[in-house]
Amino acid sequence: MEPFDSTQGKPLAARIRPQTLADVVGQEHLVGAGKPVRVAIEKKHLFSFILWGPPGTGKTTIARIYARALDAELFELSAVSAGKDDIRNIVSREQGAGGRKSKKDSLQPTPYNLLPARPKVLFLDEIHRFNKAQQDFLLPYVESGELTLIGATTENPSFEVIAPLLSRCRVFVLEPLSEEALRAIVKKTKLTVDKKAFDWLLGYSNGDARKLLGIIEGAQSLYGKVNVETLAAALESPHLRYDKKGEEHYDTISAFIKSMRASQADAALYYLARMVEAGEDPLFIARRMVVFASEDVGLAQPTALVVANAVFRACETIGYPECAINLAHGVAYLAQAKKNRSAYDALRAAQADVHALGNLPVPKKLRNPVTKLMKEQGYGEKYEKYDKESYLPEKLKKKRYLE
Repeated sequence: MEPFDSTQGKPLAARIRPQTLADVVGQEHLVGAGKPVRVAIEKKHLFSFILWGPPGTGKTTIARIYARALDAELFELSAVSAGKDDIRNIVSREQGAGGRKSKKDSLQPTPYNLLPARPKVLFLDEIHRFNKAQQDFLLPYVESGELTLIGATTENPSFEVIAPLLSRCRVFVLEPLSEEALRAIVKKTKLTVDKKAFDWLLGYSNGDARKLLGIIEGAQSLYGKVNVETLAAALESPHLRYDKKGEEHYDTISAFIKSMRASQADAALYYLARMVEAGEDPLFIARRMVVFASEDVGLAQPTALVVANAVFRACETIGYPECAINLAHGVAYLAQAKKNRSAYDALRAAQADVHALGNLPVPKKLRNPVTKLMKEQGYGEKYEKYDKESYLPEKLKKKRYLE
């Protein structure tokens, strides 16, 4: 396996990725002299932490440098595709096996050094996409020290990471890269980029180094030079514009959902068209619409779920190109529908109480008296079909979830 600093056959962003803290550009509040990540590395302090920040700001880079500095076996997983079996296999895996990640080989550690008894560091990208059950499964391994967790997320971990796991991790916030930092990164490419082109890149990248380097590489590979004209032309390339596994994929589906939520049908149809033209999986789009029908339209227009499911079924049976029409039909309907998130909000509030209070005792009158002993214990006693008294557990008698 090639080390990280190999330049053969790798994207520009990977070729110039920093290998040591001295090479890191930006995030001085974390990696500068006397700052927490630098101090942890210098003191070889092994602990779990979460890196929270926008795309392309150095989360993966910091995780790799940290693991290398502590001579740890680094396992990289994406929460989008990983599951409990991946975690279980990492924990049970013997020390020192080499390899690098893909979905098939995602359990292969990065062989910085093949010494025995090295700590296992799990870098879990997009940790916010791990559901509660998966996070609960991961928790005891982090708690026991069998795994040191480095999570990366673009979402607020307070809302996306369960409290017990979050309490065992420090949270470091990364900021969008400054103009000075982006200028230093551009210099590392050793490509000629004039001021006008750099100013264009500055506006385009919005502090995202990976986005900046991707468009530079596109302009250089397609046109042999980097200037405003070639950058703009490269941006029009559908292959560069939309990577179904990259940030554009998530940015576009996010804009699509938010446009429907705001009842902006024109914007929703535009983002739908972008995904269709890029060859996005129609079932991926339709699944999000089914979720949206209950989460956002909800009780205001219950038939939205019927329409969304019908669109999903149409995409299954018809496929492209015709199913794009079915998608457009559904999008126009959902965007124009009235919105009511009360059922969704009620579920989340109830889940929060379940998490905080556990399985509270079910009131006896709601229990089924299937045996004589249960009946003697008061199971089912005083039960009435249309009772006005709250059926919630005693501690939650006055709670109201659905407004």
